[in-house]
Amino acid sequence: MIVRPIQLDDLDALQQMARETGVGFTSLPDNREFLREKIEHSMASFLDPRGEGAQLYFFVLEDDQASSAERIAGCCAIEARVGLSSPFYHYRLGRLAHSSPELGLHRLLETLFLSSDHTGDAEVCSLYLRPAWRGGSGLRSRLGTMISRVRWLFIAAQRERFPQRVLAEMRGRVDDQGASPFWKSLGSRFLPMDFGDADRLIGLGEKGFIGELMPKYPIYTAFLTQEARLSIGQVHDQTRPAIAMLAHEGLRWEGYIDIFDGGPTMEAYIDDVRGVRDSRRLVARVDPDASDREARASGFRPRWLVARDGAAKDFRAAWVSRAPREERLVLSLAEAQRLNVSNGDYLRVLEC
Repeated sequence: MIVRPIQLDDLDALQQMARETGVGFTSLPDNREFLREKIEHSMASFLDPRGEGAQLYFFVLEDDQASSAERIAGCCAIEARVGLSSPFYHYRLGRLAHSSPELGLHRLLETLFLSSDHTGDAEVCSLYLRPAWRGGSGLRSRLGTMISRVRWLFIAAQRERFPQRVLAEMRGRVDDQGASPFWKSLGSRFLPMDFGDADRLIGLGEKGFIGELMPKYPIYTAFLTQEARLSIGQVHDQTRPAIAMLAHEGLRWEGYIDIFDGGPTMEAYIDDVRGVRDSRRLVARVDPDASDREARASGFRPRWLVARDGAAKDFRAAWVSRAPREERLVLSLAEAQRLNVSNGDYLRVLEC
């Protein structure tokens, strides 16, 4: 399995994943032309030597030994800076105190403030592992970890391309019919459309209507239904593994939620993220006599995630079967070919 930058040849697989994700997975709308533009944006970002502005780095997880129709197992992405071309909104959860000394009453009420506080931050997004590749044992059981943590290796290797802070929007709670209780109680009061239509517009980058139609003043959550209040900061069942991995990396919920489904926004300073902080820069040593025997003996449950540390366009990542020694990492010929590295090339290594 390798993680590599997405290419136009991956368009069919990306659209298939967009169909599989369902309602609420905003960053992958089922729109072929939009997905094509996303791929082209990503390809241009990887080729840009400066990496400034609203760059997009989109990756696919590929089984390089599978047939062409079954090669792509998942995807993930990083937006270098959000909110530069169109507003990037959240609700910020706050509190307002109300008191009446004469009556001896004091109330602390929860509120929602429309916010653009995360403008200019990086975002890790579009994490998706196809159902056929989930679960199992050995290597297969590690694919979720691989596709999630590889983004931190890329950020560490290309640190100058990214700002100080990073966030991740988590898909919020929806019912069995794909409807959001938070949306039904709040968003639908101001936007005359159903949740799926609003979600598709956001996914396609049409965000201007939020600032035009949503209320600018604080909203008291006491006016929402109990079901909507209970969904604030909660995640979709399929999102629980992703939020657990982000929490392990050191990202936290600081009270920001999605304005449509109420899902939490996790955030951290990039240099405090475990996958960035703990990664190491080593030199590759390709040994024709090395083999994958260690990996086979351990049931293909690898511990070392390794990426090529060089030009962004050359990024590749894969598991390797042996630990680093001093400032070097020995690679077999197959591992070196998978990573597209030679003797003396730099690697970015993370123990998982």
